[in-house]
Amino acid sequence: MSPVLFYGVPSGCSFGSIVALEWLGQPYRLSRVEMPEVVTGEAYRRINPVGETPTLLTADGAFLSESMAILNHIGARGVDRGIGFAQGTPEFDRLNQMLAFLNTSFFGAYVPLWYALEHGSEGTEKQVLGEFGRAKVRKAHADLSAMLGDKPWLLGGHRTLADAYFIGIARWNEYHQAVDRRDYPNLQRLFDRLQADPAVAFAHAVEEQRTAVSAGGFAGEVAFDQALAGIGLAA
Repeated sequence: MSPVLFYGVPSGCSFGSIVALEWLGQPYRLSRVEMPEVVTGEAYRRINPVGETPTLLTADGAFLSESMAILNHIGARGVDRGIGFAQGTPEFDRLNQMLAFLNTSFFGAYVPLWYALEHGSEGTEKQVLGEFGRAKVRKAHADLSAMLGDKPWLLGGHRTLADAYFIGIARWNEYHQAVDRRDYPNLQRLFDRLQADPAVAFAHAVEEQRTAVSAGGFAGEVAFDQALAGIGLAA
């Protein structure tokens, strides 16, 4: 059985897992989950009680959630492709360190801004959340830019899972305009390089329901209800 990634739209952080699966090059399928309607519903909570995307149905038939866990699962299958590293190596530790920063500081910086947008905050609440969020986003960009330095990719000479996760979060700035990425030329350079990557172009096309040309192992999309029925969890 090929894995199935349940990915969230619009603009879910599951974008990075789609990119990583493309880089892996092994067969996989996708299942689209609308947010917030479907992701918070009873049917989706049968596979992820937290009601968040992404969730991966692995080749072994197990459900795995949380981006860091899914990316490390993909990475373990892609050591020979250089997108992940063997556990216990210094490279694995560096990758996990970067993924942790992206998952907490970089992702977390946008949380106040998403809250204000999704909950219709107004007045003082909107102002406070906006100022707090923008300050956090500026700091996260400055810190990540310093970590990247003049390296072509986040961990050095070639792309890894960290770069896949980065691009899925970095695009959130297009919603919130919290920073001008040009003020962080290291990150702008990385962002532009990733935007030109075929796997990233594929993930954008999938989200936008345009014709998507896979350079990896994409084996088709399965409707959410059909995916549940196929594993005996039909509503």
